[in-house]
Amino acid sequence: MGDFHQTETVSTLHRLKKDNVKRLEEELNEFSENRPIALVLPCLYSELQRVALKNILNHIKDVTYLNEIIITIGRASEDEFKHAQEYFSILPQNYKLIWDDGEQIQSLFNLLKENGLDVGERGKGRAAWIAYGYVLAREESEVIALHDCDVLTYNRELLARLCYPVANPNMDYEFCKGYYPRVTDRLYGRVTRLFISPIVRALKKIVGHMPFLVYLDSFRYPLAGEFSMKADLARINRIPADWGLEVGSLAEVFRNVSMKRICQVDLADNYEHKHQDVSAHDADSGLLKMCTDISTSLFTTLSSEGVQFSDSLFNTLYVTYLRIAQDTIKMYNDDAAINGLFFDRHAEGLAVETFVQGIRIASQKFLEDPLASPLIPNWSRVTSAIPDFLDQLELAVEKDNA
Repeated sequence: MGDFHQTETVSTLHRLKKDNVKRLEEELNEFSENRPIALVLPCLYSELQRVALKNILNHIKDVTYLNEIIITIGRASEDEFKHAQEYFSILPQNYKLIWDDGEQIQSLFNLLKENGLDVGERGKGRAAWIAYGYVLAREESEVIALHDCDVLTYNRELLARLCYPVANPNMDYEFCKGYYPRVTDRLYGRVTRLFISPIVRALKKIVGHMPFLVYLDSFRYPLAGEFSMKADLARINRIPADWGLEVGSLAEVFRNVSMKRICQVDLADNYEHKHQDVSAHDADSGLLKMCTDISTSLFTTLSSEGVQFSDSLFNTLYVTYLRIAQDTIKMYNDDAAINGLFFDRHAEGLAVETFVQGIRIASQKFLEDPLASPLIPNWSRVTSAIPDFLDQLELAVEKDNA
């Protein structure tokens, strides 16, 4: 029997029929005539040295329904950016590279700061945000899809399924979140399995029923880096610049979109990408940094929903989260056992202890200054402060690509 389970708040679009990509792409070619689709790829220069991105481009170059592809290149010198231009030249579609570290884009970031608009430090959030701005500047696409550039199991069906719910006018969703299993000889997705789900459920126990927490708990993989949305959402949504991007984006969608127009879609049989180190003793890297940023984003959102955080509430959260996470480890241990998968229960326990540490760091920072981690201003505010900013951005990108 297939999996037909629907969650309480958002529609779940299952992958019940395999090898369906030809039909999906044929329909997307029709939909894209009225709803042109832009693909955004936030990319570090280091990704160009890995096999995943090469495979992704080999699939994308045969996709005919994309109106444009916008690639943000981060951490690249001038010579490296020139190499990136050559690297992506295999794409036959209309594409542009945004050189995040280049003089043109950096001068625009400085202009924003001069006008009191903080876009944060470099990271996936800022890379995605500047790409959205370029799509809005061109005014030639109505749908924006985004996925990571380190997906080892990438294929065209993943992209087609990601775009389909928003591009299809008969469905007319405004936002679509991807999800997938992450399994090899063991279970991956530690931050989702052992952190996000347990902390959301711990908060539901402590603060009671909250629509936002129910909504967040409805997503099968809230940290998935793949989603599609109407371009107009990119104009009004505010997003974090750091690892809180995915949860922060879901929070903005919750604020700005009717639940009936939000969905999640099963993208693949399996999903494999590079894995982050736990980095239990380094608060500025790895899963500890990720957990801290996500916790901060979560606390900020809940505070804006009326939750009053205090030392006593956070102390209760540490204990409640730890108990739920430990129970969750047992569930996944049993799941791995019946499927014959390797399961390192000690490593899972160490991950949970690291996540408790991340929650503590985030809570202390939050109590000291609840506004210490501001979101990137949305594009509506940017264009209000600097009316010709999008024109300047389009010109800057054109100069770098000349």
